Amino acid sequence: MRVGIVSDLHCNIQGLRLALNAMGDVEELLCLGDSIFEYQFNNDVIALLRARKAHVIQGNHEEVFLSEAGRRARERPGIDPDMLQWLADQPHRRTVEFGRCRILMVHSTPWEPRGSYVYPHSSNLERFGEADADFVLYGHTHAQVVKRFGKVTVVNPGSAGDARDSNNGRQLSCAVLETETGEVTVTNFPDPRYLPRMLG
Repeated sequence: MRVGIVSDLHCNIQGLRLALNAMGDVEELLCLGDSIFEYQFNNDVIALLRARKAHVIQGNHEEVFLSEAGRRARERPGIDPDMLQWLADQPHRRTVEFGRCRILMVHSTPWEPRGSYVYPHSSNLERFGEADADFVLYGHTHAQVVKRFGKVTVVNPGSAGDARDSNNGRQLSCAVLETETGEVTVTNFPDPRYLPRMLG
């Protein structure tokens, strides 16, 4: 089974559409949080994730937006209440199983308190290997990771909405997991917001 992985969309609908195109035919779609950005909400991003029946979790941006601090932002005109409620109903972590492949989805860390930024060369990355899963997928840092610790493969697809990773030339990215082989492919692509000719 081909499983598509995106994270940190940050309201970038063009980035999500390009990620879906780059991944090709995937049977399942996973989103690792921060589909929205600070106090902004994008109906199109959430509607597309919902239409694709994506497995979605909340990130730190959803936590703030859906908290008391985000009350005024949630009351802005134009926000689809059905899309808002759908996002609010998503968990902060999720375990999915496809065949014999067990995948843990988190935004930042599998341990509490969550919220730490675990970059590719952090010694804390090894702690992901303690999870009861074949794969641990996380986002938050916008920095790509594909590493194995014991029986656990740790994957961060980078960001499909807000490029910050200097290691890939600050491009957007997404990943595809082949559950039968365990192969993970990360694909980079330019941020369309800075390439107007791509938006036509």
